[in-house]
Amino acid sequence: MATAAAGNDAAVKGGGKKKLIIIIAIVLVVVLVGVAALLMMKKKSHAEDEEGAAEEKPAATAHVKPGTPPTFVPLDPFTVNLADKEVDRFAQIGITLEVADPKFADQLKAYMPAIRNNVLIVLSHKTSAELLSGEGKEKLAREIRRESVRPMGIELDDEEEDEDAAPKKKKKKKRPVESPVTQVLFSTFIVQ
Repeated sequence: MATAAAGNDAAVKGGGKKKLIIIIAIVLVVVLVGVAALLMMKKKSHAEDEEGAAEEKPAATAHVKPGTPPTFVPLDPFTVNLADKEVDRFAQIGITLEVADPKFADQLKAYMPAIRNNVLIVLSHKTSAELLSGEGKEKLAREIRRESVRPMGIELDDEEEDEDAAPKKKKKKKRPVESPVTQVLFSTFIVQ
């Protein structure tokens, strides 16, 4: 019986080596497939980034033929409580966005609830003193311009938007994005 047991031990040891080799081969194949998938995803994301940058540029810039009138997108008037602490004050402000491309005007209309929300938040953080000065109105127009395109995924540089802010640390050098909203016009401006 001793020889039969020794034969089984030898068979088990040989079978163990085969199992170990098979397991190592499987692990090696899984690792190679994972590395190949990772490389393909990186290559695909790099290609998408290049496509996204190429697609984003035409969407953000509006080239207009000379002599073509701009398109105006009026927003419903805003009535907001201002951030004055000493007295309750409110403002009623009518805003019209000027865009160069009529197609973009249709896009703006599709995002109108989000745009109105962003503009309302900007207005509600202002004080009457900020809104009554000329510089305050210009700053408000820049902020509204920035917030009106944000729901569509267009991020304008804050440096051009807020000149008085402390310089921020720059993460990456981004290309400046031209806003499809060329101007913010005030149709009414009442502060009480």
